[in-house]
Amino acid sequence: MDSGWPESLIRDVPDFPAEGIMFKDITPLLDDGEALRWAADTLADRLSATPADRVVGIEARGFILGAAVAYRMGLGFVPFRKPGKLPRQTRSVTYQLEYATASLEAHTDALVPGQRVLIVDDVLATGGTAAGAVELARSSGAAVAGAGFLVELGFLGGRARLDNGCPVISLFSYGGSDDPN
Repeated sequence: MDSGWPESLIRDVPDFPAEGIMFKDITPLLDDGEALRWAADTLADRLSATPADRVVGIEARGFILGAAVAYRMGLGFVPFRKPGKLPRQTRSVTYQLEYATASLEAHTDALVPGQRVLIVDDVLATGGTAAGAVELARSSGAAVAGAGFLVELGFLGGRARLDNGCPVISLFSYGGSDDPN
């Protein structure tokens, strides 16, 4: 592996989606077949020590990584979607972001009590979306066994919102994460 690869495929986009934000664009990494395979394999390898029954992916880029991790681990995949996107009866959770509220939904029969789930998403920032996904999974009686992220923005403190017995791993960390992995 080249020095800095595949991290060099994560592109900084200044002032997106708002002035003062440095957006971490993972689309170049997703566009590189070898890098995408590395990311999915590495997430799956690092999460494989945690017994699980399903992988949950958070809309939208979490679907890409989560489905690949589920495939690699031989587990089923459950999408957590934005409201109004699922065709059957759903359960939902509304959670606080740094500047607004948002919601996630899952089919009421997507998870059952006692199942162990791994939550996968592209970026862990303030932790609002990930904490919402944890709450939604637990509302069905499932146990959150762990969470994996491609990128963590450690300076935003999102890991602390998940630090309740839920192991958290990230492949790339920027600015202050205490990720021991």
